[in-house]
Amino acid sequence: MPDHLRLPGRLTAPSPGWTTRADVVIVGTGIAGLTAALRLRTQVDKVLVVTKDVLSAGSTQWAQGGIAAALGPGDTPEQHEVDTLVAGAGACDADAVRVLVNEGPDAVRELIALGTNFDQTADGELSLTREGGHHRDRIAHAGGDATGAEIQRALVAAIEAAPDIEVIQHALAVDLLLAEDGGVAGLTLHVMGEGQRGGVGAVHCRAVVLASGGFGQVFSQTTNPSVSTGDGMALALRGGATLRDLEFVQFHPTVMYLGPDSRGQQPLISEAVRGEGAFLVDDEGTRFMQGVHELADLAPRDVVAKAIMKRMLETGRPHMWLDARHLGAAFWEKRFPTILATARSHGVDPVTQLIPVAPACHYVSGGVRTDLDGRSDVPGLYASGEVACSGVHGANRLASNSLLDGLVFSRRIANVLPGELREWAEPAADTRPAGLVAGSARKQLQETMTSRAGVLRSSAGLGEAARLLDKLAGDTAEVIDQEAWETTNLLTIASALTDAAALREETRGSHWREDFPERDDERLAGHFDVRVDDGALSVSFVAAPATDGTTR
Repeated sequence: MPDHLRLPGRLTAPSPGWTTRADVVIVGTGIAGLTAALRLRTQVDKVLVVTKDVLSAGSTQWAQGGIAAALGPGDTPEQHEVDTLVAGAGACDADAVRVLVNEGPDAVRELIALGTNFDQTADGELSLTREGGHHRDRIAHAGGDATGAEIQRALVAAIEAAPDIEVIQHALAVDLLLAEDGGVAGLTLHVMGEGQRGGVGAVHCRAVVLASGGFGQVFSQTTNPSVSTGDGMALALRGGATLRDLEFVQFHPTVMYLGPDSRGQQPLISEAVRGEGAFLVDDEGTRFMQGVHELADLAPRDVVAKAIMKRMLETGRPHMWLDARHLGAAFWEKRFPTILATARSHGVDPVTQLIPVAPACHYVSGGVRTDLDGRSDVPGLYASGEVACSGVHGANRLASNSLLDGLVFSRRIANVLPGELREWAEPAADTRPAGLVAGSARKQLQETMTSRAGVLRSSAGLGEAARLLDKLAGDTAEVIDQEAWETTNLLTIASALTDAAALREETRGSHWREDFPERDDERLAGHFDVRVDDGALSVSFVAAPATDGTTR
């Protein structure tokens, strides 16, 4: 592992110009954050929710396919468990998976009771579909392909009907305030606005729940929104928490290809389209997934993404094709109206044309290491959803388990947190070295991570990435602003990811090493944990037996 330039121990920021108090601060307003807020509001005196954008922003609203749970006839949590463990390629925490699949059905029923309008069959039953890696129809969906938007709508409506929950919008979480014992004493925020709550302020609190999503913006192309800059993970790492499994970044196999110069958030073509019968072909019309896996086009995402990339490398083409023409106009308009409109807006009509697709960054299976109740190793700091790593996803997340993850583990946090709230504590003097990387470094960082630490990785490429990141770490910001804060967070996470990926000398799940093409359970069954000590990254390996029933 390379020796890095020292990363900031905290972000350079103005002294807080205002203060407020809340028992619990929740960072993020997707399914994980809003579920925690709604369940905690009656159990503590004050809940404060902060979001970088507005209440309805974030990754939840972009979820197309649905939410997975064993709700259909003939399905069981045990079957859902097996599919999750197999997709996770031996790196799942079996206890966490068991919690997810057993508590999932009741959690989804609770969403329905809250007012979420899932699609129904003609006889009024929940309409369930299938996606990659699932052997049963267990994906509940809404609005055809607008599941996340409908869940977000229902949760936001519930929050707006709860005036006791304070919400601060357009607020970037900057850093934790730590007490003498190293536990949570508060959080600093930068609020983009005027008046009393404008600029940097401090929230004194007894617990922080991170639900801030992932870090898709580390890469040039991603399905994630622009707010996904790894702020929660970086903040936790600087505060003493452990990050686990960062090398397991899922690249969704079917993201609409918009051309070689397209950057930022890209249109997702949901796996549910393949679940309804669409299939992948190359330029010659060959259905190349047949024979690759027993589920063919519905194989787990890592298998499909690798097959697409291999065919792209073999043919020299920048994308493959998704053929869904046989589904017909009426089916498209009813089942996938959002995807249909998006594709047409980019000049492709899926009813009559093939859709150009290529893998792009979609989801990180790793994050802040937590136990089964969402606790990190920093007292008073909890995490849920994509920012967290409970172990449910292993090396490759099973389709539509992400919404369920945030829902189930936020409910568990709310069950334990009120009974273990810390006493109010004053923040200790912060001796962590402050620093900030220039916002102008972001483009080069993203391009380097995409080309050297993206879908296909190697020792040489990861070494180049590490050297470039070290160089960027020395590019000190002259202006303190949100662009610089976000870029510093991205650099911190990119450095941690690159170090872990370099040490995992095998191919497992979504981590694909061209120089180590086989899975190696004998040496590498387990997890890489990342911590920061005095500005220096350290990576340690924690051995754990493979949990998918195979040893390779």
